Amino acid sequence: MGKLIYTANVSLDGRVEDERGTPEWGAPDEEVFGFLTDHERPIGTYLYGRRMYETMAYWESQGDGPDDSAANRDFARIWRAADKVVFSRTLETPATARTRVERAFDADLVRQLKDTAATDITIGGAELAGQAIAMGLVDELNLVVVPVLLGKGKRALPEGIKARLELLDEIRFAGGTVYLRYRVDS
Repeated sequence: MGKLIYTANVSLDGRVEDERGTPEWGAPDEEVFGFLTDHERPIGTYLYGRRMYETMAYWESQGDGPDDSAANRDFARIWRAADKVVFSRTLETPATARTRVERAFDADLVRQLKDTAATDITIGGAELAGQAIAMGLVDELNLVVVPVLLGKGKRALPEGIKARLELLDEIRFAGGTVYLRYRVDS
C-alpha cells in the first residue's frame, strides 16, 4: 500500500503562487533540487490537476540535453518513469507518456490507487491536494518553505481544512529554505 503525499514549495506566508499566478519565486537552488529529486525516486504515480500537469509536462521533452545539469537529467528520468493521472474536465489528450486523464477527482479511485500501489503517490496542485486533504486521503504533507513573503496569491492549503499534524522530519538548507515533513492524523 502506498502513501499519498502532498509536496509543495510554499512561501513563508503559505502561498504556492504569487498574485500573478507564477511560482518562479520558489525555484529551488541546486542543494534543494537535489534533495527533492532524491525524494521523488520512490514515487510511482503523480496525481495532478490540469495546470500543475501542464507545468510538469516540461520534463517530458526537456531536462536531458547536453547542456542540462546532471540533476536535471536525473529528475527528467525519474518523472518520465512514473505514471501520471490528470484530473481535468478540459484536457482532451495527455501530452506525455504514461499519462491518463480522469474527468473528475474521484476519492474511490485514489483509494484504489493507494491500496494497490507498490510505491508512494504524490498529489500536485494546491486545489487538488486541498480536495484530497478534505476527504482524508493525504497521508503526508511535505512543505518546502522558501524564505519569501508574497502577501497575495494562491494558498498552499485551503481555508476550512482541519487536521492534526505530526512532525516527522525537518531539514534546513544553506539558502534559508526549510523542508518540513508531517504525517496527517485523520
